[in-house]
Amino acid sequence: MTTGKERLGRRSSIPPKFVLIVNLLRAFVSKVNLPKNSINQGILVQRPNPSNALRVVRQMSEHRTIHIKPSRWSWNRFKDLMHFYTMLGVIPAALVITYVNLFIGPARLAEIPEGYVPQAHEYFQHPITRWMAKHVQKSYQQEYEFMCHHIYEVEYEQKLRQAEHRIKQKMAEKQDTQAYYYQPVTSRHERSIRDNAQADIEISGSS
Repeated sequence: MTTGKERLGRRSSIPPKFVLIVNLLRAFVSKVNLPKNSINQGILVQRPNPSNALRVVRQMSEHRTIHIKPSRWSWNRFKDLMHFYTMLGVIPAALVITYVNLFIGPARLAEIPEGYVPQAHEYFQHPITRWMAKHVQKSYQQEYEFMCHHIYEVEYEQKLRQAEHRIKQKMAEKQDTQAYYYQPVTSRHERSIRDNAQADIEISGSS
């Protein structure tokens, strides 16, 4: 039988540093509460045992499987680019429209000063519409001038074709020029044909 003094002596034989480390670990585990955090993360599971105590069971791959499905990288990339360029244009446009409507506003109808000829874009009411009519769109006068120039070009081409047709017709009637009906040939083939014909004549003995 061991006495109390012997027990105390055995307990006192444990190094104080080891006791300190054990106490620190216990305090850390009690504060961190590792099993509870693991349960919340889905790594550990609590199951009842026959002794009505909770037993921690490790569960890594029971029913959680990886679902194989097509990649959505292209769709996500498309959405990112669409949102980026949409916001790149929508945000500045919204700021400009808000500034124009708050600080400039629509124009008011007024009398035209004597001797002043208003331009085409000055007839629009909203500032943004005036700016687009001045720098982006063409005025009615410009459209009319473009149409007149197009009609002139088409009519001029028609006159050129008619003149060319008359010239070809006269050349075909008189045949006094080599511009369209002269086929240039080389004398090399003519000399070869003549030499062959002369050789045939000499071989046959007929003149």
